[in-house]
Amino acid sequence: MISVRSKLLRTGILLAAAVILCVPGIMNYRAEAAAANAMTDSKKIALTFDDGPHPYYTEQLLDGLKERGVHATFFVMGKHVELYPELIERMSEEGHLIGNHTYSHMQLSKDNGDAFREELVKTNEMIEKLTGQEVQYVRPPYGTWDKKFEKELNMFPVLWTIDPLDWCSDNVACIVRNVTAKAEENAIILMHDEYKSTVTAALQIVDALQEEGYEFVTVDELLFD
Repeated sequence: MISVRSKLLRTGILLAAAVILCVPGIMNYRAEAAAANAMTDSKKIALTFDDGPHPYYTEQLLDGLKERGVHATFFVMGKHVELYPELIERMSEEGHLIGNHTYSHMQLSKDNGDAFREELVKTNEMIEKLTGQEVQYVRPPYGTWDKKFEKELNMFPVLWTIDPLDWCSDNVACIVRNVTAKAEENAIILMHDEYKSTVTAALQIVDALQEEGYEFVTVDELLFD
């Protein structure tokens, strides 16, 4: 007859053996997870939006991004910040990066440097008052920029690498195709959150590129990580 002590001893040996047998599996799982993370880290991409916020479409966009766990970068216009401050607050609270797109969408020229600078400063102050965070990134309208502002205002210009021209087309499939066909690591996608077709296309782009292993990040993560 097997004693209680013998049964306990045998059980202990079997449990120990089971733990030993499981260790290689745990190690393999951790290695696979690390490899998956490395692959994800190597395919970062940034989704950016200009000209907002829009009272309806930006809200719909934020809802869709939140559902997908995606953070984007919004380059906002000061005149729209004044009208829809609650959307700026929501962007900040939900982890999106907010940049400056001037107050009135002013294009820098050789004759309006002072006025351009004033629009940047004014818009920065409005955003900072709502979010409590310094604005460091600017998307100059039409990409026109003067490097002197980088030192004067401590701001970094952010342009783009993929432009699907969503502002002049309501063809969602075409917008999506123009982005996904050109997607690559560290790309910066330019879109505009004031059109219904843009919101629909942007969320389809997120779904498609996430399936391909892309991770959507804010532009500061691309530029400085």
